[in-house]
Amino acid sequence: MMMVDGDHGMMKAGFTKSKRKHLGRNNSQIEREIVMHEVVDMSRMCLDALPLTSNINLGIVYKLDISNNNLQVIPESLTARLLNVGVLDVHSNQLKTLPNSIGCLSKLKTLNISGNHLQSLPKTIENCKALEDLNANFNQLTKLPDTMGFELINLKKLSVNSNKLSFLPSSTSHLTNLRHLDARLNHLRSLPDDLENLINLEILNISQNFRYLDTLPYSLGVLLSLVELDVSYNNIKALPDSMGCLRRLRKLNIEGNPLMSPPPDVVELGLHVIKEYLSERMNEANQNYPKKRSWIGRLRKYGTFGGSRMVQEERDGYLTSGNRTLDGLASPRHTGMFSPRRIFSPKKYFTMKL
Repeated sequence: MMMVDGDHGMMKAGFTKSKRKHLGRNNSQIEREIVMHEVVDMSRMCLDALPLTSNINLGIVYKLDISNNNLQVIPESLTARLLNVGVLDVHSNQLKTLPNSIGCLSKLKTLNISGNHLQSLPKTIENCKALEDLNANFNQLTKLPDTMGFELINLKKLSVNSNKLSFLPSSTSHLTNLRHLDARLNHLRSLPDDLENLINLEILNISQNFRYLDTLPYSLGVLLSLVELDVSYNNIKALPDSMGCLRRLRKLNIEGNPLMSPPPDVVELGLHVIKEYLSERMNEANQNYPKKRSWIGRLRKYGTFGGSRMVQEERDGYLTSGNRTLDGLASPRHTGMFSPRRIFSPKKYFTMKL
């Protein structure tokens, strides 16, 4: 581990070697593995500037923690030299911008930039192709890079809560590996219409956007992996009927909304009844459209909707007609057929409270 001498502002290098079995590897291979996992910890040192000297080989650093300081700038030359960094933690500083050279961090997996004064992210962040966890909470972000969803293909967790975002870029719907999206406490007015590609999304929190967020897209019902959904304290008056398709949904928080549909008496009976209510509405809507134009009818063919049979089905999830499950239809090969523009008619949204 590298540490900084608080009296002189100089860095001292040392390694913490964990016990490893050789498993046939020679000493040079083991030493190389240890070197590539070097950690530099300069957190909580009241630093106004980084005391890095030219004799430090930043190319061997795997984790750099410079959080909880008073840094206003990260030098371009610093990030450009972090060729093998996998974890970069700069949270709780005074940063107003990130260096463009952050795009050089091709091996970066975890980036924590929360608790700063960032108003935007550099477009070059899209070059961090290995990024899996981006934490940008508690900043002043008003927008995210337009095409980030096309580039950050390995992103699994995106946290942008407590910012000033009015919308998420439409490319967000292309984050096919995303499992957790936290966008609460913003100024969101809407979500991207085409969410059907988020086939792995399990947790979605868009709560506390207050008066700004008043509708939810129909494509929300195509998020077949969704387990937890929090839309509390918004201005939603109706939940989309498509939410009746959320077979795996276990937690739903809709309090603090002026909900009219489902009605309060349905909401009081719990999540299972709510999903059944919404599903019945979809079945009724399906009867009002010609069969040849009804994609809801096709979903019925694949056993997505069970109509009144749902009353007899398990309370923790739905069995489809013919005892077929929906899992196979959640693959990318079938995702296109679930496009909300093809499945759902442009009807008014309905909202409710748990």
